[in-house]
Amino acid sequence: MGFCGSGISLGCDEELKVVMDERKRKRMISNRESARRSRMKKVKHFHDLSAKMAQLTNQNHQLLTTLNHTTQRYFILEAQNSVLKAQVAELSHRLHSLNHIMDFASRTFIDPALDNIFNPFNVSYMNQPIIASAEAMLQY
Repeated sequence: MGFCGSGISLGCDEELKVVMDERKRKRMISNRESARRSRMKKVKHFHDLSAKMAQLTNQNHQLLTTLNHTTQRYFILEAQNSVLKAQVAELSHRLHSLNHIMDFASRTFIDPALDNIFNPFNVSYMNQPIIASAEAMLQY
């Protein structure tokens, strides 16, 4: 058949309906396939984002751990630095006092027997510990 101009309209209508139904069926199949591909693409995108999130969460955890260790180390070094600064200040003060005493002694005493007391290399009487520690500085 295939020719609708023969005057038989019923056959032509049926043939047109069959063609339209076939087109409709193909379109439905195509739409279903397209929807399936879209869902698959969404699922893949979701899995990719989940993997990326897990990777970034792990990286964030590692960075936080490193930051915490670095911060702890910083505070320890800061306390040690404060102790060293206190020791430098104490030693500077002692040196200034010793220089002052030496200056005074060199102008005042002439007795050689007393000269041994003011000998800068004989400082055994000044062997006192400097009182500063990292533990004490951490309290501040």
